[in-house]
Amino acid sequence: MSKGIFVTGTDTDIGKTVVAAGLAGAIKTKGLDIGVMKPIATGAVKAEGRLVSDDVMFLVKSIDCDDDLGLVNPVTLELPMAPLVASRLEGVEIDLNKVREAYSTLSRRHEFVIVEGIGGILVPIKEGYFVSDLVQDLDLPVIIVARPGLGTINHTLLTVKEARHRGIEVRGFITSGVAKQGSGIAERTNPEVIQAACSIPFLGALPFDPKVDVSSGERGDIIELTLKHIDVGKIL
Repeated sequence: MSKGIFVTGTDTDIGKTVVAAGLAGAIKTKGLDIGVMKPIATGAVKAEGRLVSDDVMFLVKSIDCDDDLGLVNPVTLELPMAPLVASRLEGVEIDLNKVREAYSTLSRRHEFVIVEGIGGILVPIKEGYFVSDLVQDLDLPVIIVARPGLGTINHTLLTVKEARHRGIEVRGFITSGVAKQGSGIAERTNPEVIQAACSIPFLGALPFDPKVDVSSGERGDIIELTLKHIDVGKIL
C-alpha cells in the first residue's frame, strides 16, 4: 500500500474537494490513521488574521483533523486564479520546499495521506512547474475526478495521457455529481468508454448530495456515500 494518493481533476470546480474529503472519511472508517493535505490553495479569505481556504477547512472537518493548518495547507493565496498568476499578482513567492517538507511530516505522522491538488494536472504553479511536477515530487499515484456528462471523455483521456507521459501512476477515475446533472446516455456510457480507451479502473460515481456545502463545512452524507459508491479497496 502506498503512503497516500493525490486527487487531481479534469478541470476546476468539479468536486475534487468533496471526493477527497469523502475518501479521507471513508478510509478512516477502515481503521487507518488518515491525514489530509491541500498543498496550494487559491481563492482564500482572511479570517482571524490569516488566509483560510474553504476547501482546506472542509478537508480538515471531514476527518476531525488536528494537524496544524500550516502543514495541511502550506501555501495559501487570496486571488482565485492559477497559483502562478495569483502569486505574481500578490507578490508572493511559492516555496516548494515548504510544501515538500509539510508532506514529509504528514506522511511520517499518518499511515495514509489524501492530497488534493488544485485545478487540473497541467495547472501552472510556478514558471515551468505544474501540478504534474508536484505529483512527481511527492511520488504519489493519482485519482482523477471527472464530470459525468458530455465532454468528460476527452478531458479524462487527456489527463490520463499527460499523467502517463510524466510516469505518474493513475490508480483510477471517479465521476462526481451524477444526480445533480441527471443520468442520461452519456453519464451511463462514459465510464465504459474511458476504461476501454485507456485501461484504467473506474472507481465509481459519487452522487450529488444537496446537504454538502463546502463553504460552510457541511459534509452531509459524503462519507457514507463514498463507502457505498466508491471502490475504496482499489485506492488502497
